[in-house]
Amino acid sequence: MTCDEAEILLHALIDGELDAGHAREVEAHIAGCPRCAADLVTYRQMHEAIGAMDLGYTAPASLRRRIEASLPQPPRLVANRRALLRGFAMGSAVSALAATGLVAIVLRNDDQQQIESEIVSAHVRSLQPGHLIDVVSTDQHTVKPWFNGKLDLSPPVIDLGPQGFTLAGGRLDYVDSRPIGAVVYRIRAHVINLFVAKSDNTEHVAATTNMIQGYNIRAWSERGMNFWAVSDVGVAELAEFGEKFEAAIQTNKET
Repeated sequence: MTCDEAEILLHALIDGELDAGHAREVEAHIAGCPRCAADLVTYRQMHEAIGAMDLGYTAPASLRRRIEASLPQPPRLVANRRALLRGFAMGSAVSALAATGLVAIVLRNDDQQQIESEIVSAHVRSLQPGHLIDVVSTDQHTVKPWFNGKLDLSPPVIDLGPQGFTLAGGRLDYVDSRPIGAVVYRIRAHVINLFVAKSDNTEHVAATTNMIQGYNIRAWSERGMNFWAVSDVGVAELAEFGEKFEAAIQTNKET
């Protein structure tokens, strides 16, 4: 085991996420590596310090009452013939839009925004202790078979270590009330969650980038699958990850 591989697994060891085999490998490496042993001590001290913090705070009820009292009151709605006529006109306009398919497009956009919001929420949940990885491995041939039988597709698992994005493992998550695969990568101290779900569309859909809750999310479709890469890394670095992943899929038909 190299120091780079051990560094990825140190946090998982502290959080008790490793199976017995991987835990023994990391402990054996630490026993002969002063650098990783020192890192482990530092991480444990940070973990204990954070755990000892009291971060809870409950706002007093008086604060809520003051805020509500300061808000402007909504105007009373008085029904009249002109308002009713405007309502009928609006209903007719919506019907006309529906006939042209524009409403369907708006609804699909709203659905996509909702899914991306759930994707980011799943990413945030995964960063909590004990939630990031179900199968811990830097070996794509270990992570990929782990998904077999758990999903309605086989998520591509690409080794991007030489390009600077280290494979850390994978897990199952839930988005839009269905199970979804998440392949986990690390770059420096940052986590990139790559969510993969089955798509009815087999055509390539170019990547788009959005920011939700302070996290960047890059979405694209390829080979009957939807992909969402989420991280706190910059837009350019996340785009680099997505481009290298897409290029690897095109050249590696065994994924």
